[in-house]
Amino acid sequence: MSFLIKNGTQVRNIIFDFSRLRISPQIQQTRGRTNLNRPKLKNPSWFVKKERAGFQDYITPENQTFIQEVLHEQFGAPAIIKGVQSFQSHSLIKSDELEKHAWDPAFRRTGVLGRKIGQYPLWLKDGKRIDTTLLQVVDNHVIKYIPPEEFSPSIKPRINKLNKYGCLVVGSESVDPTSLTKDYCGLFRDSGVMPKKNLGRFIISPEAQLLPGTPLNVTHFKVGNYVDVRGKTVDYGFQGVCKRHGFKGMPASHGVTRTHRRPGNIGGGGEKARVWPGTKLPGHMGNRWRMNKGLKIWRMNTQYNVMWVSGHAIAGPTNGLVYIFDTILRLRRPGLSPPFPTSFEEENKESLPVDLYDDEVHRFEDSTIFFEPEKV
Repeated sequence: MSFLIKNGTQVRNIIFDFSRLRISPQIQQTRGRTNLNRPKLKNPSWFVKKERAGFQDYITPENQTFIQEVLHEQFGAPAIIKGVQSFQSHSLIKSDELEKHAWDPAFRRTGVLGRKIGQYPLWLKDGKRIDTTLLQVVDNHVIKYIPPEEFSPSIKPRINKLNKYGCLVVGSESVDPTSLTKDYCGLFRDSGVMPKKNLGRFIISPEAQLLPGTPLNVTHFKVGNYVDVRGKTVDYGFQGVCKRHGFKGMPASHGVTRTHRRPGNIGGGGEKARVWPGTKLPGHMGNRWRMNKGLKIWRMNTQYNVMWVSGHAIAGPTNGLVYIFDTILRLRRPGLSPPFPTSFEEENKESLPVDLYDDEVHRFEDSTIFFEPEKV
């Protein structure tokens, strides 16, 4: 490419060869990217593909039925949960090999993975009605324990003295291994349980470690204690201000032209003419992790591993995945010493009552109306 440059009375014809120019590495990395702050599309180094690509296995229907029968005989029948297909793995009780430690409120126990299956009201003995949410703990097993010297998360949580805590990987809802990749199934080789559909990590104290293969049930908690529940909100996609922020909108009467559900004026910005951060505008709604803290456990069912916790605003849709763990609120720490590091009562599960109630909850089998003979 040539340019004519006039310098005084002299005219020069300068030819530039852009193919010989050198581009800095910073500019090369940003080539073809319109937004430099967007997340990387490449999976992280620890990513393992879960589901394998679908292809024809050339297995006859008779052999496919035989494979399912073998899976049921080895790993148990499908678990009982609404809308979720899962296999109930055998319980591998491993309590004799653990070192016994007394419960200390400073210790951090592991949590469990559950499903939000619905809402149900309960009544207290004084006649007060409370709203509760039902959470079901389905087929939880310990997959792996990471000691403090090996635990180095990529995203640092806000925990003081993080280097003193370890990590426990917990899996829930066993699935058919024929639908998973070989690499993903290899994560469960040392645990002795069937591959799990969901995996979660919990930061725990070294004294609360559990061996791989240890089952986790609803008896991991106690009725009357408080828990924190973490779930992902419903993904509504891109929404306007009326649905996202609850704006009233413009009048629908005469004189309003195509501005019925628009935000209107957002201000000039005061000192600078710009949009201030945090302004309520249209955008993506939902699909964010949210936590409800300090929820009391009012009731438990040991047969189906269901717990009733207070509130009806737990994030997520029906059958949504949730994390359940001991509350971090200091004033609501476990009043009753919980099973530490977990409950091993499944060995004598038949002796446990089916329903466990809080002292303030009215039981449905109890009488509410009493008839006494009239005194003459």
